[in-house]
Amino acid sequence: MRNILAAIACVIISFIAQAQPAGYKQLTDLAAFKEKFAAATQKTMSIKSDFQQEKNLSMLSEKIVSKGKFWFKKENLVRMEYITPFQYLMILNKDKVYTKDGQKENKVSTSSNKIFRQINDIMIDCVKGTVLNNNSFSVKVFEGGQLYLLELTPVDKTLKGFFKAIHLFVDKKEYGVSKIEMQELSGDNTVITFVNKEVNVSIADALFSIH
Repeated sequence: MRNILAAIACVIISFIAQAQPAGYKQLTDLAAFKEKFAAATQKTMSIKSDFQQEKNLSMLSEKIVSKGKFWFKKENLVRMEYITPFQYLMILNKDKVYTKDGQKENKVSTSSNKIFRQINDIMIDCVKGTVLNNNSFSVKVFEGGQLYLLELTPVDKTLKGFFKAIHLFVDKKEYGVSKIEMQELSGDNTVITFVNKEVNVSIADALFSIH
């Protein structure tokens, strides 16, 4: 359950710092940022990208590094495929979630599961640029040299049971998410960096097929 949630959350968000992050200053004109962020994301019809994930476990001193590929296509189609050092697949197709871990497959309907439904809604909000209006979080936006940092702290009781907070690092030129950090209540931390990103490229619907 937590593996599936982590995979979906990685498509969308990143986590916490209670004080102002080093190298960033808090934005005062939030309305202008919201408008530009929403305008840019509305133009994004598809995304194809490689990613690297670093998992920091509180019980281990070494990082667990994995790599894979990510695809997104409007409306609400996501494929996240871990390739090395292990193989793990997650597909989000509208209101259905499919995962494959080795030979083990799992299918879940977001309509019958509150936490999946909430995360599904968050993903849609991020894609549409309306995540700053999501009542499940309190939001602060910071500005750095090349990136904006969206700090989302869960206020919803269900989400607070999984996540401590969420950070999105957004490119200032294209308003696309370049990095995600996730901090769990357990003290574990996950950082996902998107590289070789291509926007509005042709992606076959078959990649998101759930049989």
